[in-house]
Amino acid sequence: MTIQRASDHQVSVTLKDSSDAAINLTGYSIASQVWDTGRTAKAADVACAITTANAGTWTWTLTDTQTATFTADEYKYDVQLTNPAGLKEYWIEGTIYMDESYTR
Repeated sequence: MTIQRASDHQVSVTLKDSSDAAINLTGYSIASQVWDTGRTAKAADVACAITTANAGTWTWTLTDTQTATFTADEYKYDVQLTNPAGLKEYWIEGTIYMDESYTR
């Protein structure tokens, strides 16, 4: 994904299984972090909020204050889901490419 520096960035996600049915997220927790590409410095803890558990929807949010500190051109992130039994899995991962914002 591409994010403009010093901007708010929110992504709405719906998790579905291989049959295209929503995954019920009741009882799950979601965590995400952004790191430099060498995984030597954490850039941010991402706010993740389940919006409609039975429909599998949740949001992934970074604030303008957080993205203003992203000085590198590229970062890595992942998303960890913890199910009701406490098992942790990584379902999403990716690269963030930073664009400069000009209007402030």
